[in-house]
Amino acid sequence: MENTIAQLEPKGLWESFYALTQIPRPSKKEQKAADFIVAFGQKLGLETIVDKVGNIIIKKPATPGMENAKTVVMQGHIDMVPQKNSDKVHNFETDPIETFIEDGWVKANGTTLGADNGIGVAAAMAVLQATDIEHGPIEALITIDEETGMTGAFGLEPGLLDADILLNLDSEDEGELYVGCAGGSNANATFKYTEVEADTNSVAFNISLTGLKGGHSGMDIILGRGNANKLMFRLLKEVIVCYGARLSSINGGSLRNAIPREAFATVTVPSNNVIEFVETVEEFAKIFKTELAVTEPNLSLVAEKCELPAFVMDEMAQDDLVNGIQACPNGVIRMSDSMPGLVETSLNLAIVKSENGVTKVMCLIRGSVDSAKDDVESTLESVFRLAGADIEFSGQYPGWKPNPDSAILNTMKEVYFKLHGETPEIKGIHAGLECGILGAAYPNWDMISFGPTIRFPHSPDEKVNIDSVEKFWEYLVETLKNIPNK
Repeated sequence: MENTIAQLEPKGLWESFYALTQIPRPSKKEQKAADFIVAFGQKLGLETIVDKVGNIIIKKPATPGMENAKTVVMQGHIDMVPQKNSDKVHNFETDPIETFIEDGWVKANGTTLGADNGIGVAAAMAVLQATDIEHGPIEALITIDEETGMTGAFGLEPGLLDADILLNLDSEDEGELYVGCAGGSNANATFKYTEVEADTNSVAFNISLTGLKGGHSGMDIILGRGNANKLMFRLLKEVIVCYGARLSSINGGSLRNAIPREAFATVTVPSNNVIEFVETVEEFAKIFKTELAVTEPNLSLVAEKCELPAFVMDEMAQDDLVNGIQACPNGVIRMSDSMPGLVETSLNLAIVKSENGVTKVMCLIRGSVDSAKDDVESTLESVFRLAGADIEFSGQYPGWKPNPDSAILNTMKEVYFKLHGETPEIKGIHAGLECGILGAAYPNWDMISFGPTIRFPHSPDEKVNIDSVEKFWEYLVETLKNIPNK
């Protein structure tokens, strides 16, 4: 079934994307895919450079008659988010992605697809190998580790690229041109606890909250999907306060930039409160399903008896953790005034994990206005410090401020109208595109981001629309033909 995607049109793009799906490339483990692209460029006889952090640059001369056009760099990131359903057996470091076609979409079997940003990378590869496309001097910049730290973008040095224009191929709605994006910041909070012996007169339960959709913590945050960590701690507070439950361990979420889909906790309950505890879990399952009936139809919350753990958290630390998570902001904080429909600031309570006397809480803050993003940081710091945690912020990256005088924006609006008889939507994106960081190293770049229609990136529901890929490709090719002269 997988081979069918390599037969789709445009063939060069889909062949390259299929090849990428066969090479494991989770963030920080994308070396095999990088080696593949380097060999690809060298086989074409093109100048191929690997910079000091591992980014790949491939340069292709202009076609005859286009030598005076401005140089364009097509940019995408090679890594993908490794997310799978809990019942799916898959090793992202060794196994290929299993793809299939359904109802006009390319999907993956129980895992993320990697269309984010594999389709963009494949498009750049297809242009590099094409012999029938008119274009000026072009460069492909394939960055590493975008999803977990933007390491490649931060590490790019000035002087390696000759481009005047950046075409970022990492957006997810065909027919939309993105001219700005959010910046971001990582928050890392630490709650310490003492392990105390579990009461032998209590009964232990494993609580599992599964079946949520998750998704991209920037693009999908506006959809109001359930956050497994927030829901789990809402339940935990109830059973701790009402029935004397004690928390032994918690493990919710797995990636900072993915809305958490699952959370698991082990608790002990006094023997005389077991019936009420079980009834409360069942009641909360109904409450959550009612509240999130539209957004989370497959939500599942169950508690199953298990072996009594040796230890539980000390009571004071447990209460501080529960109150801190319950009070932690999550989701959309504020909508933009200047661009209707755009999230201005958000917070994703991504990971809560306890181990060896420490509970680590990891959040991702996004904001298109730096001062507003700073305010969310301050709020989060106050919440967690009041709850007795230590908190640090790291990995701050800037947003990309729109340029109303962008020449490439005007060119691409004209090209799209010529192709489709309508003007593309001009938008900002509540996600951390690399443009803001790359623009700091190359301030002369005139930048646009665009791409095909991708839904539910960063989740096992990720899919890319086949027709939109063909339109995206046609748009890219026509744009390259119409790049203005220097």
